[in-house]
This record gives sequence, C-alpha cells and structure tokens, in this order.
Amino acid sequence: MFGFLKSPALSPRRHRLKESALFASLTPLELKIVDGLMHERCYLGDEIIFGEGEEGQALYLVMAGRVLISRALDTSIEVVAELSAGAFFGDLALLDNSPRNAQARALDNCELAVFFRADFMALMDTDAVIGYKISLALARHIGGRLRDWMTGKPRVEAL
Repeated sequence: MFGFLKSPALSPRRHRLKESALFASLTPLELKIVDGLMHERCYLGDEIIFGEGEEGQALYLVMAGRVLISRALDTSIEVVAELSAGAFFGDLALLDNSPRNAQARALDNCELAVFFRADFMALMDTDAVIGYKISLALARHIGGRLRDWMTGKPRVEAL
C-alpha cells in the first residue's frame, strides 16, 4: 500500500558496497547516492591500475577479481597485499593528492568501483551526513591500520 515508503532494494553492486567497512553504516538510500558517484572500471590481468609515485585521486573497491599491491625496494619488489572482492585500497587519496606509496596491478581481470576525491568532497558539501559517516569509517580504518603497524601486526585487508 505504501510502496513509496520502502527502502530501495540493494543491487549486487550496492550489496558489495554495504559489505565494505567504509560504507557499512550507510542506509540503503545513502548507498544509492554513493553508488551514483562510483565509476566502474575494468582492468585486464597484469594491467597497472596506478603506479607508485603517481598522484592519488581515488579510492578503489574491488568488485571482482584480484589486485596486487607492491612497492619497489632498492633491489627487489615487496608484495604488500593481494586483495580480492570486497577489499578497498587507495583510501588516503580521498584525503589528499599525495603520491601513491605503492603500485596497484590487476592479477587477473578485475572490476573495480572507483570513488574519486572530487566526488567525495562534493558529497561532503551536499550531504554532510553521508560525508560524516564515510569520513568516520575512513578515520577508524586508518587509525586501526596505524595501531596495528605500531604493534607490529599490520592488516592488509585494505590499503
């Protein structure tokens, strides 16, 4: 009878967003708004998503496939993480445009949802509640990573 009052159903992509710690606190309507800001990108296996030293402009959420995060050392390559569906990386790019401190490369064919800093900043101007929820989740995530690093127990579920 009052179908217009129902929350929008979650599409597979919105369901994947909801599973991410970054967007878990969002309502279905808020997820719909954020989903509308996401840009879908597909990468072939072994394709570079971004290189170490490039300006960070976006956060990436792995929708399908696997991504390898690695850093160049003096004489070798250090594998930092192998990420699969549900993980996100590049989160510091939502805060500033500092150079990337690692390379991201598709291990196999990947589908990624990309959230650009410009879209995040505009969202904070237009919908402070959603911006607050994402910012708080991001701060908690970065704080947890820092605490883990300080205790020598780094997490790699998101970078």
